[in-house]
Amino acid sequence: MKDGLLLELFASLPPTARQEFNLDRGQTAFLQGDNTLGMYGVISGKIQLQRHTQAGVVIVIHTAHAEGSFAEASLFSDHYHCDAVALETSRIIRYDKKAINHRLATDPDFAIAITKRFAMQIQFYRRQLELIAIGNAKERVFAGLVEGMLKSDIKTFASQIGLSHEAVYRALANLVASGRIEKAGRGKYLWNGAKK
Repeated sequence: MKDGLLLELFASLPPTARQEFNLDRGQTAFLQGDNTLGMYGVISGKIQLQRHTQAGVVIVIHTAHAEGSFAEASLFSDHYHCDAVALETSRIIRYDKKAINHRLATDPDFAIAITKRFAMQIQFYRRQLELIAIGNAKERVFAGLVEGMLKSDIKTFASQIGLSHEAVYRALANLVASGRIEKAGRGKYLWNGAKK
C-alpha cells in the first residue's frame, strides 16, 4: 500500500527520530526476535516481511513498496515478529518508536492522523484478503482493477492480489478479448464502469 502521506506526516518528527539507510538485495533491516526500535517507511525499493515458523517454514506476510510502510506493530511490541529482507537495493527510513509513542500521547492531531492511516491500511488488507479468496484468476484480476489496485506496474499489482505476473498478463489479455476491459496504454486498463 503506497502512502506518501505517512512519509509526510512522519517528516514532522524531530530529525533525531528519523534514520535513513540503504539496504542491498538480501540485507535485513531487522530479524525476527530483535528488540523493536521503530517502524519503517520505504523510500525506494521493496522490503519483504518473512516469518519463520517453528517447523522451519518461511511465510511471506507482506511486501512493502516505495511510499509504503512496515513494522507498524513494533510501536506496541517489544520484539519484531518477522525478518525484513530487501528484495532489491532499497532506501528505507526508520521512525523511532519512543518518539512516535510520545507524539501519539501528546499530540491529538497526530494521533488521529496515524489512527486514520492505520484504519485505511486495515481496510486495504481486508479487501486484499477478499480478492485473494477469489479462486478464478481472471475474476480476481477484474475485481482488482475495479478496486483501482493497478496503480503502478503489473508485477506490483500481481503481488498484491496473490498471482504471478504471468497469470495476470494472461487474465488481462482474456478480459480485453472478451470486451470486459480496454487496454488504454502500456500497463493501463479500463473496465467498462470506469469509462467516461
